[in-house]
Amino acid sequence: MARVEVRKNELEKALRKFKTKVKQAGIIDEIKKREFYEKPNQRRRKELARAVRREHQRRQREE
Repeated sequence: MARVEVRKNELEKALRKFKTKVKQAGIIDEIKKREFYEKPNQRRRKELARAVRREHQRRQREE
């Protein structure tokens, strides 16, 4: 878990630091990913579609 020390009268600064640490740790992405159950087959299809998109974009950049 991300931790931030809050000093006197620096609540806003500490909140910004906390949000940054949470984002870097990938906690928000993990929460969104686990919000609903996803069947293994659906997960594989999603990963395959993502890989196809990446490959297509990579080939377009090369042209």
